Amino acid sequence: MIEIALRAVVKAFERDKNVLDGVTFDVNTGERVGLLGKNGAGKTTLFRVISGEYDADSGDAVIAPGSRVGILDQIANYPPQFTVEDVLQRAQEPQLRLLNRMEQLQNSLTDESAIREYDYTAREVERLDAYNLGVARDKTANGLNISRAMRGALFSTLSGGEKTRVNLAKLLLADCGILLLDEPTNHLDMSSILWLEDYLVRSKRTILVISHDRYFLDKVVSRIVELTDGKATLYGGNYTFFAEEKERRCAEQLKRFERQEKEYTRLSESASRMLSYSGGQNRKMSVRAKSIQRRAERMRTTERPKTDKQLKASFSARDFKGDDIMLADGLSKSFGDRVLFSGVELNIKGGDAIALLGDNGAGKTTLLNIITNRELPDSGRVRFSPSAKCAFLEQQVKFSDPQRSAYDTMLYETNCSPQEARNRLGLFLFSGEDAFKPVSALSGGELSRLRLCILMREHINLLILDEPTNHLDIAGKEWLENALENYEEALLFVSHDRYFIERFATKIWLLENGSVTEYSCGYDEFLRRRDAEAANIAKWTRIQQMRKASNAEFDEPASRRRNSAKPKSVEKKLEKIERDISYAELDSTRIDEDIETFSDDYEKLTELYTEKQAIQVRIDELYKEWAELSE
Repeated sequence: MIEIALRAVVKAFERDKNVLDGVTFDVNTGERVGLLGKNGAGKTTLFRVISGEYDADSGDAVIAPGSRVGILDQIANYPPQFTVEDVLQRAQEPQLRLLNRMEQLQNSLTDESAIREYDYTAREVERLDAYNLGVARDKTANGLNISRAMRGALFSTLSGGEKTRVNLAKLLLADCGILLLDEPTNHLDMSSILWLEDYLVRSKRTILVISHDRYFLDKVVSRIVELTDGKATLYGGNYTFFAEEKERRCAEQLKRFERQEKEYTRLSESASRMLSYSGGQNRKMSVRAKSIQRRAERMRTTERPKTDKQLKASFSARDFKGDDIMLADGLSKSFGDRVLFSGVELNIKGGDAIALLGDNGAGKTTLLNIITNRELPDSGRVRFSPSAKCAFLEQQVKFSDPQRSAYDTMLYETNCSPQEARNRLGLFLFSGEDAFKPVSALSGGELSRLRLCILMREHINLLILDEPTNHLDIAGKEWLENALENYEEALLFVSHDRYFIERFATKIWLLENGSVTEYSCGYDEFLRRRDAEAANIAKWTRIQQMRKASNAEFDEPASRRRNSAKPKSVEKKLEKIERDISYAELDSTRIDEDIETFSDDYEKLTELYTEKQAIQVRIDELYKEWAELSE
């Protein structure tokens, strides 16, 4: 069933400048669709047309009857006394009203019409799971890292990012069949992003999402709509499919264009020769030449495909492979009673590419500021090799004089020649009038690009980046990745962009619970190891609970407890069984990974499922043996 139907939608804010210029596509019930396009392509405008906030200038945007639309980019105004909990509960007002109505109807069930209304209300309560409103709020708030303390705070006192997070939670709790999500992963830490992905994948709602998070799009969406020049192009797959398919279509269009241009040139030259031979005197030949020329014009049906300008600059690096660049000894930092980290030992060698990960508020930016000497630790110290040259791209890029143009800033900060400044700015897509924009007029992405333009001129062997892709669209992220591709010196970065992390990180530093744990692997392998660790923790928790239950003999007489003490031989057997359970569950985890890897190989999957079933039977037998032996 079609739930969103767009037919030739046109929307403009200036005369003869259509932001949307005939957008046409459908979204079926339960589909999850990614909406892509450059900044300014009209994605948010299209959302507002779908939600009814904007009227289309022409065309139709139709929502299926009975469907309710919820949009993320709207943060409502609430009474000043509203807490975060009040905001979350407001999303559940329809369910609360139903529960209240059921209570009222219980006192008048002798009336036939009241009984019918009660039955209808009860079905609605069941459909909306209204008996579990508190559980739903807790799950959603915990998943999006909205703490109990934040839930008790006034909504008006929250930061912009926190308000967006609460608004996302409110939207997920609301009874909306259609969700329009504009950059939903902004202001979320990694654990919250993973929770949101899982929530959306399991959801039966119709979802249209704008996102620059390529990992998120790969996991969540099954179709892509790209807005280009005000029109929609459709791709049947996730982001990876879209990127490959777009490149394939572009290559095909270029070949078709070149064939047509070649044939056009041949026919035009033939027509010119005919006219030249006839000298304009042979009417029959002139008519034939004009016919050939018209035919040549008609066949030019394919335009040259438009491609984005590519950033071709690269970092100037120093040869510093293998040696220690930075050592950190016993770093500690607290703010009041809150300890961010303590006793942290770190080492960066030439060629390392390290992703610093951790939840929001864990202290990642503080640690980077200490490493770059922008902040002092409470204890410990950071030492650099005498040959180390460090460059830092901060999260919020600032320049000393915002009124200077990008061109003047380049001259001032690098002391280069005017021609070199223009050339380098051009490489970073500051061409023409853009080079003379004041810094204060640049967007967040443009500021990052200008800072990179300055940094990449220097010879460095340690590059530190704090959320480098934060303000960039997908094209901007790809520019940055291309610039970093050939940089082989040490790299340390904080990022929530998992595509970026997996592409560059060879090590992971995980900052949690006040300490840093190093994983010598890329991001995907890091996730597998973390899942295995979590499975082991869960397993040992179960074993300890079982052991505690089997030893709960506090109500027995002391003499009986002494007589029931387990001999050492039994304890050894129990330990062996526990080890066997551990190995079996690790084997089960490994098979789960293989099942995902061989998802398209039917014969291999059959073999793996048979093996997994056998291991599960073995695990059940081991637990049974353990329980009997414990008794």
